[in-house]
Parts: sequence; structure tokens; C-alpha cells
Amino acid sequence: MNRVSLPPLPYNYDALEPVISETIMRLHHDKHHQGYVNKANAAIDKLEKYRRGELELDIRATLRDLSFNLNGHILHSIFWPNMEPPTEDNTPGGLIGDKIDEFFGGFEAFKKEFEAASKTVEGVGWGLLVWDPLSEQLLVVQVEKHNLMHIAGSEVLLALDVWEHAYYLQYKNDRGSYVTNWWKVVNWDDVDNRLQKVI
Repeated sequence: MNRVSLPPLPYNYDALEPVISETIMRLHHDKHHQGYVNKANAAIDKLEKYRRGELELDIRATLRDLSFNLNGHILHSIFWPNMEPPTEDNTPGGLIGDKIDEFFGGFEAFKKEFEAASKTVEGVGWGLLVWDPLSEQLLVVQVEKHNLMHIAGSEVLLALDVWEHAYYLQYKNDRGSYVTNWWKVVNWDDVDNRLQKVI
């Protein structure tokens, strides 16, 4: 079975300041994301030994670990390139801009819905913009933890991590300010490229 690995950040640790601090980026990428990679690989190793008959396994617990940690790795691997150094007037253009206008009635309406979803995730999780290939539309969704409430088959275009480790050292318990400031670092070219590949 194939193992996963930690992707490098596409910018320096301090590139997103003052929106996201260098300290948070180092801990978030090097410790938290690496932890999901390590635990996903541990679950893959167990499954590989199980398939060879070398290990008795609680299959349910192992698949839960795989789902949680592999999804954590996948979502973080989208989250990092979804961001770039901050700009004040940061709005989408290209195909993603057109589709946001089509499905949400404009960027401000989309932004309001995405912020509401991200700020109200119960506990820890993600706010996501996804493309649903079956209904051929953009959807805003909440994901609790890394793997609950997801839309099967949807393609993640834009991911906002609202676990406390993503903002607490800088914003304390003010998730709302973190979400509001985050728009300054969204890399709309990356989001547009993701949409171009799946539409």
C-alpha cells in the first residue's frame, strides 16, 4: 500500500502574517499535519499486515483511524496552497468568480454563507467550498473533525481549517475574527485551477 507524506509549504512560514503568525504556521504544519500523516501511515501499515495475515485487527477502529487521519492530511494538503501572502482587496476572478456569481448571486453572498458555515462548525472542523459533480454546482459545507458531514464524491476547492490549533495562539477563542481576516490570504488562482480540473 502507498504511504502519504507531508507536503512542503508553498511559501515561507511567515508569509501569511499578520493574518496567520509564523508560530502558528510552524506548529500547524510541522506538528499537527505531520501527526495526521504519521497516524494515517500507521493505519495503512496495520491494514497491510492484516491483509498478509500477520496481524489480528479491530477493523472498525483501524478504518476510523484511517478515515480521520487521511482526511486530515488531504484537507491540510488543500488548505496550504489555498493561501498566499495577504492582500486587502482579495476577490475571485476567472471561472471561480463566474461560478460564485452563478450559484450564490455574487461574492458577498457567498462570503456571508461561507463565513457562517465556518464560524458555526460544532466543535472542530472545516468550512469548505466544494464542486458536486452529480448536481453540477458549487456548495458550501461544514465538516466536523475531518470526516463527518462530508458530501461523498464532491471535490474540495477551498478549505478553511477552524480547529483551534489553526488560530488559538493568535486569536484566542475568537474564531470569528480569524475567519473574517482569512479572506485576505485566499489564493483564488489555486481555487480556480482546482475548479478547472473538475468541471
